[in-house]
Amino acid sequence: MGFMKEFKDFAVKGNMIDMAVGIIIGAAFGKVIASLVGDVLMPPLGLLVGSVNFTDLALTLKEAAGDQPAVILKYGAFIQTIFDFIIVAFAIFMMVKWINKLKRQKEEAPAAPPAPPAQEVLLREIRDILKQR
Repeated sequence: MGFMKEFKDFAVKGNMIDMAVGIIIGAAFGKVIASLVGDVLMPPLGLLVGSVNFTDLALTLKEAAGDQPAVILKYGAFIQTIFDFIIVAFAIFMMVKWINKLKRQKEEAPAAPPAPPAQEVLLREIRDILKQR
C-alpha cells in the first residue's frame, strides 16, 4: 500500500472526522465559556468581592543586580489562576447540568402512541360499516 493511499485512508476515517469536528466544536464552546465567565460572571463577582486581584502578590527572592533581573516568586498569579479555574469549572458544571436537565425533560415527555398500520385502520372501518348494517 502506497504512502499516499495509507494517509488518505487514515485521514478520511469516520473517527478522524468526528474527532476533528469535536475539536472545532470544543474550541468554539471554549470561547462561549470564556465569554460567559469574563463578560457575565466576573463583573458581578468582582463587585461582590471588591475587585480583588491576586495577580500583583509576589515575593522577591533576590533583588535585581546590574543586568540581572530580580528573582520573583509570583504566588499571586498562581492564586488568581486557581480562582479563575474554579469559576470556569463551576460555569461549565452549571451549563452541563442545565443541558442534561433539558435532555431529561425531552426524554420524559410522553410520546404520542404510534399510528396503527394502514391495514388495521382499514379493517376497523370495514368492521364499523358492518356494524351499521
